[in-house]
Amino acid sequence: MAVSPPVCEFGRPAPGFALPGTDGRIWRDKDIAGPRGMLVMFICNHCPYVRAILDRILRDAAALQAAGIGVVAISSNDAAQYPADSFDNMAVLARDQAFTFPYLHDENQSVAKAYGAECTPDFFGYNAAGQLQYRGRLDASGRSAAAADARRELYEAMIRIAETGHGPEAQIPSMGCSIKWKAA
Repeated sequence: MAVSPPVCEFGRPAPGFALPGTDGRIWRDKDIAGPRGMLVMFICNHCPYVRAILDRILRDAAALQAAGIGVVAISSNDAAQYPADSFDNMAVLARDQAFTFPYLHDENQSVAKAYGAECTPDFFGYNAAGQLQYRGRLDASGRSAAAADARRELYEAMIRIAETGHGPEAQIPSMGCSIKWKAA
């Protein structure tokens, strides 16, 4: 079932976190934030929506990092129910795809809950002051990748945030698989 998160809560501060990365390091939000902003992406290994755009995520993440925007990916899925999303499998994906950003494991799902993440992929774009300015999609892709020349909505929004501190008023929510929550 496809899930679409709510619109951007402009100005909402970025929740703090300290999570293990696939590189063996504990990463904190302050380690991620770049001088011109921060992009927090909730992704996972198995989701067809993420898999359809992973090459675009990697392309845009590298370009945003070059522009002074810190980038991180977090997987919060219940790996007991979805073994493809286990920490070991996350490490394989990050290595095989040569992630240029940390890939973090939110095993207890507290970070996803603090952010209000609902789906994979779910993108949260912050300005240099740590205020939410973008909660939209990467581009027009869904379960399949959009046309190669699709407008790079996330990239354009993050560059605008880096330059002005403010995201676009009009944002189209991301769409993807629901985060796989653990049973209560």
